[in-house]
Amino acid sequence: MFRHVVLFGWTQDATEAQQLAMTDELRKLPGAVDAIRAYHVGPDAGVNPGKNYDFAVVADFDDADGYLAYRDHPAHRAVVENYVNPIVARRAAVQYET
Repeated sequence: MFRHVVLFGWTQDATEAQQLAMTDELRKLPGAVDAIRAYHVGPDAGVNPGKNYDFAVVADFDDADGYLAYRDHPAHRAVVENYVNPIVARRAAVQYET
């Protein structure tokens, strides 16, 4: 398996409505991208003090090629451009084999 983990930090002016819309659109991706084997998204639970990221995506694929198919898929690109980029100030990501 191949895992992609991405963390987002909101801009100061990101609204709750924008965050919910982004979450809804991300949750549609498993139905649009065949390469996705498991897909989990959600906001930080807020249980640890300090400067956590605000939101996480964890996606599993059969292999790196599956991840690349997701990364470049038009449905994913549209969500990133229309819902993620407008409200994300910082981003961290890692991909690894499990």
